[in-house]
Amino acid sequence: MGLFSRKDNKLKIVAQQNGKVIPITEVPDPVFSGKVLGDGVAIVPSSKEVLAPVSGIIAQIAHTSHAIGIESDDGLEVLVHLGIDTVKLEGQGFICYVEQGQHVNAGDRLMDMDLEFIQSKGLSTISPCIITNLDEVKNFELFTGDAIAGETTVISYKK
Repeated sequence: MGLFSRKDNKLKIVAQQNGKVIPITEVPDPVFSGKVLGDGVAIVPSSKEVLAPVSGIIAQIAHTSHAIGIESDDGLEVLVHLGIDTVKLEGQGFICYVEQGQHVNAGDRLMDMDLEFIQSKGLSTISPCIITNLDEVKNFELFTGDAIAGETTVISYKK
C-alpha cells in the first residue's frame, strides 16, 4: 500500500484500531465532542494494537503515552488520543513502539493500549482520531461502522 490510497482524487486516513467507528460528537468528553481541537472520528477499540492512521513523522508523543501526534507526509496534523482521561494513568496501560521524529507508514504499529486495565480504572477506551489543522483540508468525509486497523478508511479528504 502506498503513502495514501487514492480514489476519486481523495486522500484517506485509516482506522488506527480495530473496533467500531463513531462520530466525534459522541465522545464523552466536551473537548472532543465539541471539536475544540479539530474534527474527525473516534473508535471504540476491540483490540490493543494502535496503528498509524497516516504516513508521516511522529511530531509528538505525550509523556504519559496516551496521545500521539503525526504530521502526515501531505501536511495534515493528526492526533490519536487513546481513551478518555487516560492521562490520569501516568503511562500505565500503554506501550509505545515509536519515538518522536520517526517516520511511519500508514498501518505501522505505534502503541498498545491495555483495554482491560484502562476499563478497570473506570476510564473509557474510546479513542479519537482527529485532524487538528482543518485549514489544510478543502473538504472531508467521515465514515462510521466497523473498522479494521490499518485498512478501513475512516476519513477521506481533499487538499
